Amino acid sequence: NGFKCHCMSESHQRQLLLASENPQQFMDYFSEEFRNDFLELLRRRFGTKRVHNNIVYNEYISHREHIHMNATQWETLTDFTKWLGREGLCKVDETPKGWYIQYIDRDPETIRRQQEQERKKKQDLDDEEKTAKFIEQQVRRGLEGKELEKPVYTELNRENEEEKVTFNLNKGASTSIAASSKTSSVLGPNALKMVEGAVKRKESTHSSGQSKEKKKKSALDEIMELEEEKKRTSRRDYWLQPEIVVKIVTKKLGEKYHKKKAVVKEVIDKYTAVVKMIDSGDKLKLDQTHLETVIPAPGKKVMVLNGGYRGNEGILESINEKRFSATIIIDSGPLKGRRVEDIQYEDISKLA
Repeated sequence: NGFKCHCMSESHQRQLLLASENPQQFMDYFSEEFRNDFLELLRRRFGTKRVHNNIVYNEYISHREHIHMNATQWETLTDFTKWLGREGLCKVDETPKGWYIQYIDRDPETIRRQQEQERKKKQDLDDEEKTAKFIEQQVRRGLEGKELEKPVYTELNRENEEEKVTFNLNKGASTSIAASSKTSSVLGPNALKMVEGAVKRKESTHSSGQSKEKKKKSALDEIMELEEEKKRTSRRDYWLQPEIVVKIVTKKLGEKYHKKKAVVKEVIDKYTAVVKMIDSGDKLKLDQTHLETVIPAPGKKVMVLNGGYRGNEGILESINEKRFSATIIIDSGPLKGRRVEDIQYEDISKLA
């Protein structure tokens, strides 16, 4: 033990001598290593989420072999945080609770996926504008075909001062009826005619009301169909689901995991997944931007990950390689048996 301590003491003294000869070289080396390890922890542990810098630093120093900050070019964690912002490595902002940082992922694959998501959002907005214009046209057509009913006013003439004036206030009557207070033999046929006329008017009014109701119902059906179509085409920016098979597309984990398949075991905060490698059984925690869906052979089970059929299981019927889409048969829920065509590759994935 004394010999070992002696050797370690001599090695330590030699390192101190080398550091004293060129201190800037050692400081630059330690600073670079500290920066790389800190950013790697931030990327793997928190992805592109906004997090307090102390949380990341405390997790970093919990490792035994970490580089101490006093061996780097930064005196405090605040200085290091500001430096990350100036260099464009992270988004930083100061709050009453301290400094927050957000990792900027410049991986080409991540940028490509973000551009694809923005393109889909723009397409969804265009579909909503088309739907709104279509509804507006339907309403305009309905207003153009509708004739406004104007009331007809007539004068009330009394031929005999002894006559009594009566009004028919029943629903559907549009004119006042004057009846004479003469003998019952005279009133009988006149009253019968008036009743028959009132019945005819009521029937005509009822039939016109039914036709209007049918028109309104058909317009309502069109709007409901548009809403159903809008719901079917609605999309979200997260798609992870448990028990689906995915493929790792990031190269930052090395060749051991690149292009290898895994099963999603847990979804955290919608955008992060805990996956288990199929070949090695290793467990990894990855952001959804580092994963992509897996399309099985026809006849296999898949899970719908986006759109109006999200969460439904289905059977893959066929694949359209030119359109990068597939046709599936819904195999669960109230829509079981429905055939869905032209569903994009990224909206379905193989079930484990």
